[in-house]
Amino acid sequence: MKKLTTFLFLGMVMLATAQNEYEPSETNPYGSKNPEAPEQLDDFKPFIGECNCESESRNQDGTWAKAVKMTWKFKYIMNGMAIQDETLKADRKHSGSIRQFQKDSLKWYVHYYTSATPTPKLSSWEGKKTDDGKIILYKPQKAPNGMDGFSRLTFYNISEKGYKWIGEWVDTSEKVAFPFWRITCIKP
Repeated sequence: MKKLTTFLFLGMVMLATAQNEYEPSETNPYGSKNPEAPEQLDDFKPFIGECNCESESRNQDGTWAKAVKMTWKFKYIMNGMAIQDETLKADRKHSGSIRQFQKDSLKWYVHYYTSATPTPKLSSWEGKKTDDGKIILYKPQKAPNGMDGFSRLTFYNISEKGYKWIGEWVDTSEKVAFPFWRITCIKP
């Protein structure tokens, strides 16, 4: 009976370890990609870790507000099957996203939340990595005048040294674009 109890205990420990072996830990603070995860999780591999960033958004009058210092941290979650990011901004308006890749649609689904405006339903964008290395995400959104269009979020200039990000409203043809938020990040 003692051998059976020991065997069951070791089996439970191994199962528990397998359920969280890719999660962030003291020795691996950003976690790691699960080998069973979609290969597209590598789209965000250059982002894993922390970056020092400057965030700029539009004022009501259309001018750009003074840049706000920000730390943008990316890590693997859900035992290495998804990615979560978190922004910690000097203005104390923090935010984050959960990023999941759906193999059936071959799209990223990104769910956004913020401390500035807590909401019972998260906003979400969908998109993919383009052939030129950008990651572009869309969410249907009307312009203030009622014109149909999208909120378009783009990561670009992605390298081991950092990346840039821009949020824009675009019309349905994407010929009209109005930037409303931009971020520049450098790896420490």
